Amino acid sequence: MEDAARVAGDAASKDPATGLRAVWALGLLRDELERLQVDSARDQGWTWQQIADALSVSRQAVHQKHARRRALEAKE
Repeated sequence: MEDAARVAGDAASKDPATGLRAVWALGLLRDELERLQVDSARDQGWTWQQIADALSVSRQAVHQKHARRRALEAKE
C-alpha cells in the first residue's frame, strides 16, 4: 500500500519524468485491480451488465475486454 501511495504522490510531481512514470504505474495498477475485481464479480455470479454498471462502461466494452481473457485463463 505504501508503494501505491508513493506512486500516487509522484503523479503530482513537477518533474515530468517522475510524473509520467507514476501515471504509467498507476495505469498498470488500475488494470490489475480491474482484472481482479471483474474475476471476483464473475465468480460470484455477477452479470456482465452489473459489472459494466459498476465500472460506468457499456456491457459490450467490459465483455470485450475480459470475457476472452477469462476463457483463455480457464483453459490453462
